[in-house]
Amino acid sequence: MNSKEMIKIAQDNLKEQFEMIEEIRDYNQEKVLEAFFDNKVAPEHFYTVSGYGHDDLGREILDRVYAQVFKAEKALVRIHFASGTHTLACALFGNLKSGDKLLSVAGEPYDTMQEVIGTMGDEETKRSSLIGSGIIYDEVQLINNNDIDFNGIEKKVDQTTTMVLIQRSKGYSTRKSLTIETIEKICKIVKSKNPNCICFVDNCYGEFVDKREPLEVGADLIGGSLIKNPGGGIVEAGGYIAGKALYVDRSANRLTAPGIGCEGGAMFNQHRLIFQGLFMAPSVVCDAVKGAVLASKIFDEVGYESYPKYNEKRTDIIQNITFGKPELLEQFCRTIQSLSPVNAYVTPIPENIPGYEDKVIMAGGTFIEGSTIELSADGPMRAPYVAYMQGGLTYSHVKIALQKFLDIINK
Repeated sequence: MNSKEMIKIAQDNLKEQFEMIEEIRDYNQEKVLEAFFDNKVAPEHFYTVSGYGHDDLGREILDRVYAQVFKAEKALVRIHFASGTHTLACALFGNLKSGDKLLSVAGEPYDTMQEVIGTMGDEETKRSSLIGSGIIYDEVQLINNNDIDFNGIEKKVDQTTTMVLIQRSKGYSTRKSLTIETIEKICKIVKSKNPNCICFVDNCYGEFVDKREPLEVGADLIGGSLIKNPGGGIVEAGGYIAGKALYVDRSANRLTAPGIGCEGGAMFNQHRLIFQGLFMAPSVVCDAVKGAVLASKIFDEVGYESYPKYNEKRTDIIQNITFGKPELLEQFCRTIQSLSPVNAYVTPIPENIPGYEDKVIMAGGTFIEGSTIELSADGPMRAPYVAYMQGGLTYSHVKIALQKFLDIINK
């Protein structure tokens, strides 16, 4: 059977899954559209001010739209966030002070966050970290490196716990990403032990994959990147933080300065792209998730371990494919790169990347550098040699890439 036939049969078998994903898309599209209606988004909100960025009406409306979409008291949507990691760091540093206690409840965070926290990195990096600033840190390890230890959370959360970090997506690990239902259960346990503890969710890769977002199930604060799901593939940079107004304001003080907070920061005429990206996001995320489900089905059929399974509930756009050999991981990433709209002629090689202990191979021929809502694949060069495939602005692009890889491995 050739690759086209394999993919056609797989698609026919995935009709039920695709219908469910499209239903989520339609629900989220209506939610976003209502936020635009209710906040009277108009052309004048696409223009920004210069200098200090004071009295920017478009920025104010953008924050309100995001707050409504994510069911938050307040939101902070800014191009000034350099990355998802920077966004999360502002939320952490803004809401924690020396002597406070941070507890990661989903095991060890991903590599770049470990440097922010201070469990990894050189001495200068650790000096600037949370731990270096006097914040106490602890973790609840996963059960069998995979499942949340709810009993462990209940034992470790007490009146001294200032904040819990809930990482929704898996990072460079093979653990399960956290469903909304799991996040809800964690928040209930935390609040039962300490009602004042801040439940902070790293929402990267998870926006619009489900009908509910973490703030709707008990989280106090969320953060994410605009070059992932909510940017719809067209936003050039930035991030967002949303949740209770006090915690958002504290985060804003860390991004800018105390006394400036949310009130400053010129947006350099990026408003229209951020509004439009949010409007497009539910459809773009839908296509990315459909592509991930197709990949799961195909790789299972050709004998590679893939997670999540095609018929499992999704909570993010990431698909793990375990190759077991470095050569196959490299080949997969090179295939994705060769079928990218940008830099298709470039050959990815494993390389050292700031924030990561192992060499990483990355395929990302994207219009926006580092954009992981666009089709990309990467993975650390360590056993069991897992590729993390994510994104796809269109479902057909993912399908073409999978077909090409099947042709290569079936030669």
